[in-house]
Amino acid sequence: MVHPAETLANGPELAGIPGTPLKVSRVAVGTWAIGGWLWGGTDEAESIATIRAALDHGINLIDTAPVYGFGRSEEIVGKAIAGAGLRGRVRIATKVGLEWKDGKIWRNSRRERILRECEDSLRRLQTDHIDVYQIHWPDHATSFEETADAMLSLFNAGKIGAIGVSNCSVDQMEQFRRVAPIHVLQPPYNLFEREIEAEILPYCKKNGIATFGYGALCRALLSGRMRENTVFEGDDLRRVDPKFQQPRFGQYIAAVARLDELAQRRFGKRVIHLAVRFVLDKGITTALWGARHPSQLQAVDEVSGWSLDAATLAEIDRILHETITDPVGPGFMAPPE
Repeated sequence: MVHPAETLANGPELAGIPGTPLKVSRVAVGTWAIGGWLWGGTDEAESIATIRAALDHGINLIDTAPVYGFGRSEEIVGKAIAGAGLRGRVRIATKVGLEWKDGKIWRNSRRERILRECEDSLRRLQTDHIDVYQIHWPDHATSFEETADAMLSLFNAGKIGAIGVSNCSVDQMEQFRRVAPIHVLQPPYNLFEREIEAEILPYCKKNGIATFGYGALCRALLSGRMRENTVFEGDDLRRVDPKFQQPRFGQYIAAVARLDELAQRRFGKRVIHLAVRFVLDKGITTALWGARHPSQLQAVDEVSGWSLDAATLAEIDRILHETITDPVGPGFMAPPE
């Protein structure tokens, strides 16, 4: 359920998070890449400049997680915001429920883990509260009741301003909501990964749950910068992402080219603007825009003030159907139980 409250002069609209007083920009900066892990490293000064530049583009929501760089992303966010006295202007969303050892990630949403992680995140972020706190992945070895009760205790203590979950099914959210409210769901969603349209997105709209759609640009595939011969090096996640392996990669690149032509012809925009506008017009509260260089945020200014009509949405579907014969979802990113 999206409640646009106002439009900033040079940036995205604001939307309210039902059940809380929070208002967040409809485009947020996602900081997985800023953490460096699985993205070929990070430049701290450049990352800090990117986070601060986001505010100049009307963005007030920064999304991070402990596992992004094993604490590095949260530390950089903390330096960028606290170091410049910006905390009052920024809404911080972070996550909980993944632990790591020897570079391997495991799910753990037990009560003691959540309470300890919250304190660790507060320290790294240099703040006394987290605006939106999200269970990163469902932990099937722990009851949803235990997890929800731990989150509710943090909410009642004022340490978090909104309770969120990520990568959850409708059934999992139902179990969670028997104990605690869910204010935010963070699912994967973009032009190429639309599984939530069937059940999850309608459920959130019906129950007043805000949605932070991650991967709005599909690991930069929808940025319009990639070509069939683009090479990914080091530990870059896209080296193992099925979308970026041939011959499938060529199909997606062809789709991007046709979508870019559509955006230019109908709106005088580019595919990057079309991709984010699509996510917002489909009912996502906030689209997460991954960036680690200030220049990558310039396109944010072109997302507001227009919308996609039914004919354009139908043409988008036709392009995808004609170009991508072997689509694949984001499931490869799920950490082991």
